[in-house]
Amino acid sequence: MSETTLKEIAQKLGISITTVSKALKNYTDVSPKTKAAVIELAQELHYYPNSFAVNLRTKESKTIGLIIPTIVHHFFSNVIEGILEEAEKRDYLVIILQSNEKYELEKKQVGLLLNKRVDGILISLTNETAEFEHLNSILEHKTSLVLFDKIAKIVKCSKVIIDDRKASYNAVTFLIKKGYKKIAHFRGSYTPQNSIDRFLGYKKALEDHGITYDPNLVFLCDTNQDLIDAYENAKKIITENIEVDAIFAVSDLVAMGAMKYLKEAGIEIPKQIAVFGFSNWYVTELISPKLTTVDQPGFEMGLQTASLLFDEINMKKKNLPVTTKTITLETKIIEREST
Repeated sequence: MSETTLKEIAQKLGISITTVSKALKNYTDVSPKTKAAVIELAQELHYYPNSFAVNLRTKESKTIGLIIPTIVHHFFSNVIEGILEEAEKRDYLVIILQSNEKYELEKKQVGLLLNKRVDGILISLTNETAEFEHLNSILEHKTSLVLFDKIAKIVKCSKVIIDDRKASYNAVTFLIKKGYKKIAHFRGSYTPQNSIDRFLGYKKALEDHGITYDPNLVFLCDTNQDLIDAYENAKKIITENIEVDAIFAVSDLVAMGAMKYLKEAGIEIPKQIAVFGFSNWYVTELISPKLTTVDQPGFEMGLQTASLLFDEINMKKKNLPVTTKTITLETKIIEREST
């Protein structure tokens, strides 16, 4: 798909290039009907006005965009560190945007980055993202795209992930071998692929070890206040006398929310209820008891994600065919006092 120009829009609508330019800039001397027609066609053709000068010879901005759900997060801060290290080696600037787990904001940010004519975009999707037209528009615009951590399997681009299902399966198997049988799962939202896969790994581990899956032991933590959701779910388990001897949490923050209530309620961890997290935040070693968790290699994910993107950008510069790749990084269990 070639890059749409003002001239192409003007020709299709039978108006002048100046009128198209004025309509897109919301000039008052262009009628509302004409503005609406221009904007509609521009959106249909994925036209993004060039907001800064791009090197005319190479058509490179030497800039990439990074969209992440949240910056104040140990895992994502490690990812950012890896991306920045790789970008510095290649003399690239990184524009970092936070979607705040909001799909509409993520869509808007994709448009902003395309408007800036970035050479490539890296995204970890929001928990709300269930439609992918904005991602496909990146590819249609011939801009390189790599998804990481929270991805969309059906989008045809390169990806860097962990095997969430396998990591979750191993975590629950670990608990079962420790003697725990009534294992609750504090799961994430129903949309993100990693949340889905961690739930499926939990369920499969139970089934493979002869433990009947009980949907009543699955508790949803799906707001932007994971810690509070987990706190309330742990409270429900204790106040309603639900038989649970271990909690496998979708993230360390969720695990810590559960632990907060259990400690306030006088429940001994792990003697009465064990708790298992996911990600290996640095605080997991600082809390009491120290949290058993899955180590998710954030820095390495950042390095690999950026490296994939830059390789693809270079292939396009040389007019070579680009083949998409999926890199799956290894995880490991970090055993501590909470189990």
